[in-house]
Amino acid sequence: MKLHIRNMVSNRCKMIVKSELKKLRLHYILVELGEVEIMESLAPEELEQLNSGLQESGLAIIEDRKGILIERIKNIIIELVHYSEEQIKVNLSDYLSEKLNYDYTYLSNLFKENQGITIEHFLLSHKVERVKELLVYDELNVTEIAYIMHYSSVAHLSNQFKKLTGLTPSHYKQLKIKRNPLENM
Repeated sequence: MKLHIRNMVSNRCKMIVKSELKKLRLHYILVELGEVEIMESLAPEELEQLNSGLQESGLAIIEDRKGILIERIKNIIIELVHYSEEQIKVNLSDYLSEKLNYDYTYLSNLFKENQGITIEHFLLSHKVERVKELLVYDELNVTEIAYIMHYSSVAHLSNQFKKLTGLTPSHYKQLKIKRNPLENM
């Protein structure tokens, strides 16, 4: 049985889901961002019990088709930005259309209508969060971060960063802000 989980954005979330499944003595085949496959079929009361346990951690089972699709868009972007080092070879719009088998205009309109922001803004905000994380780690300079994050130049990175945060990457780095990375949320 396949289940779709809302707000499942990190390895910590995966651990929470596995723990909830274990509490209910359920056996999983696959636990990925936003998606779980279990061996058993669940009765409605078991599904409600699992959902209740997940909700305590800010997660939830999604049952409607549009909600599942929106969560898949989010998870593809989170995976690309936070967990993948390779750059996609096509536009994000083509990539999402191909991965999800939907026209990008439909995906874009659905996402905007439901989330109140565009897919591009969602991507940009996650890229900036990842840049913040890399700046705080203090292992890479801004040029290296721009390269890793697939920006065309340091200036491009700096402009987008400043537009969203009001700070330059260098100024942000000097603040030495302690952050809770996405992984720990």
